[in-house]
Amino acid sequence: MYTNNHWKKISGLIILAAVLLLSACSNKQPVASADTGRLKVGIVLSDIGLGDQSFSDGAFNGLIRARDEGKILFDYREISDTKTYDEGFNQLLANNNDLIIGLGYAVKDSLETAAKSHPDRQFILIDEKSDLPNVASITFKEEEGSFLAGALAAMASKTGKLGFIGGIETPLLHKFQSGFEQGALAVNPSSSVVVNYTGDFGKPELGSAAATKMIDDDGTDVIYTVAGLTGVGGLEEAQKKGIYSIGVDSDQFFLAEKSVISSMVKNIDVALYNATQTYIQSNKTFPKKDMVFGLQDGGVGLAPIHLVELSDDQQKQLEDLKQKLISGDIKITLQGS
Repeated sequence: MYTNNHWKKISGLIILAAVLLLSACSNKQPVASADTGRLKVGIVLSDIGLGDQSFSDGAFNGLIRARDEGKILFDYREISDTKTYDEGFNQLLANNNDLIIGLGYAVKDSLETAAKSHPDRQFILIDEKSDLPNVASITFKEEEGSFLAGALAAMASKTGKLGFIGGIETPLLHKFQSGFEQGALAVNPSSSVVVNYTGDFGKPELGSAAATKMIDDDGTDVIYTVAGLTGVGGLEEAQKKGIYSIGVDSDQFFLAEKSVISSMVKNIDVALYNATQTYIQSNKTFPKKDMVFGLQDGGVGLAPIHLVELSDDQQKQLEDLKQKLISGDIKITLQGS
């Protein structure tokens, strides 16, 4: 599924990640006593872990920035090493981290178990909310960024037939889907979206198969992938088939440079960096228990646009849609609401 060129890029990322890991607080290195004045932050990454070119990598980069500025020390755990989320949280607790982060809705149960047994520690849950008093949350208005992705897809499409490839079908993924569909309709009321939830975030071959079916059987000419590494397979297949695609979470243009016209970026790095600074500046508290990041505060948005040239009218329309989303003039209807 991966081209030689792609593997070269992946290898480069792996090397970069290795350098970063060596310079970070690894789980095999005790924190030096000279650094005890800095906030100790631990994070349990999502199931794919580092190298997902998406959410985990973004979160890691946000904590690296805070660490390099001398504001925190941080440690991390991946399920590939700990085998369970429970063990990941237990290890971070045992290492006396002050602030413990769980990345992704899938870690909620394990994080809440840890939070209940350690009411003196502060936790952050990403992409979900908790009623526990010592658990703050960071969520995003994914539907807003996806609305702009849908609008761009409709502008780039010649057929009006678009595709949406998701990972595991959840209310969170429905936010992406709803925004994308309604954004496309705002530009082209005749557009249609073929939807395929693959049931996995870590299998590129599933994304490739979903994209092939959409292109060959349904005639789609722009595909939006919201499926982690599974979505990477969709982007690559779109490139092979000569159609446009839109990535997610981070700017994924380099993964399929002849296909990806933009990505719906979810700035987890910015959100986590800001959250750690807020916690430090507020005497180890969060003024807002539930922190929500959308278009207005740069939490979501579109990466630079490639391959397609929008007319002046289209650029103005895209900006107008963005401003109307921010002002609330456009309201996105979510599934189940």
